[in-house]
Amino acid sequence: MPDSHTSRPVQSAAALEIQGLIQRSRAAQAQIENYSQEQVDELIRALVWSCARPGVAEKIAKSAIEETQIGSYEGKFYKIFTKTRAALLDIINDKSVGVIEEDKARNIMKIAKPVGVIGALSPSTNPEGTPVIKSISAIKGRNSIIIAPHPRAKLTNKMIVDNMRAALVDYGAPADLIIGIESPTIEKTDELMRQCDRVLATGGNAMVKAAYSSGTPALGVGVGNAVITVDDTADLKDAAQKIRMSKTVDFAASCSADNSVVLFESVYDQMLTNLQTEGGYLVSPEEKKRLQDTMWVDGHLNVGIVAQPAGKIASMAGISLPAGKTFFIVPEIGYGSEHPFSGEKLSVVLALYKVKNIDEAIALTNNIQAYQGKGHSCGIYSRNEAHIMKLALTTKTSRVVVNQPQGYSNSGNLWNGMRQTLSLGCGSWGGNATTNNITWRDLVNETWVTRPLATIKVIPPDEEIFGDAMRRVR
Repeated sequence: MPDSHTSRPVQSAAALEIQGLIQRSRAAQAQIENYSQEQVDELIRALVWSCARPGVAEKIAKSAIEETQIGSYEGKFYKIFTKTRAALLDIINDKSVGVIEEDKARNIMKIAKPVGVIGALSPSTNPEGTPVIKSISAIKGRNSIIIAPHPRAKLTNKMIVDNMRAALVDYGAPADLIIGIESPTIEKTDELMRQCDRVLATGGNAMVKAAYSSGTPALGVGVGNAVITVDDTADLKDAAQKIRMSKTVDFAASCSADNSVVLFESVYDQMLTNLQTEGGYLVSPEEKKRLQDTMWVDGHLNVGIVAQPAGKIASMAGISLPAGKTFFIVPEIGYGSEHPFSGEKLSVVLALYKVKNIDEAIALTNNIQAYQGKGHSCGIYSRNEAHIMKLALTTKTSRVVVNQPQGYSNSGNLWNGMRQTLSLGCGSWGGNATTNNITWRDLVNETWVTRPLATIKVIPPDEEIFGDAMRRVR
């Protein structure tokens, strides 16, 4: 009911709580709006060290496992200890204050300015690295940030946020540059997305859609469902090892993990043997049926199998898993809802396909990702540059990862030049605003300063501009 005195709708308790957090966050952001590059970079170093230093990183990884019951300790520790360091290294020398780019040919300068308050969503699958990496991206652009964690990860988020807030104070900056919602609800997250200045959404598909519907400029991510091709020129031993690494890290909690592997028929038998040597368990047709019935309930992925060890999934499905087997290999021929193994599985389960050539591999990749994962990532193990470029030119994808473990690589790593992040845009294919590996550059406004060109451009004669169009257009 509207208030009769003000004619304004009565605000809910959630709206009022978030309004208070926004006010605190804005006040803090105003205090660093004119920070120098040196001051900004001091802060982001301190933020990563506060959570990634020895002794603390172990506690965060342990908390993430105990609270969420998702993934592996080793995977969580890798993300909080190594991934955050790599993300810092990736941006620490970037210029994000003042003039950040000059185009001398066009006589244009670009000046970075903060957006304001960033509303960030943090998922239960990556609750250890996401708050840190999003925070340093926000503060690199002289913004403040409010983090809405998944309810299943709220205690881990509080631990991380408390460490970062203390580090800010140690450097004379306001603690409220980073605020965590300590008792998260869907209503509070929705309010945060409505009231902040820019949304940085990582989470389930429903939450990302809500971000784009919030009325606030939003950067969201799409569904992952990486498809990996292995052709007849690949180093098969290396490919099998890297596919296993990608499939099993953090028990496939990341949407970047390999979901389907497409093998040229000429290498199929050897590559299958290599994958089995690496710990893959090839399921029988009868086991495939039991595994499918376990993994999907009423057409929806069973959350009970998400990022769980292979032994637990095998037990749930009534499969006797031999010692040393860490992931499942499921032979598949189709794609789409009738073939659920072709979709994103968030588990140590790998669909396996056979094709004759690169054209069939590309067609299959596009068909699989048209079902799920359009625009996210695909990969290839190959020494054939023509195959690599054909895949890159004809797939509807934002990232093509070549001869690297997908789950470690498409979000950036020390061995490639991709921007380090845990937020991967999927472009219009995935219903996203960007194809970027989202980082600080997506969290600033840019003022373009344009000056007259030294030599004024001249429009040439029509014959030179239009050529054959002058004769053919009626």
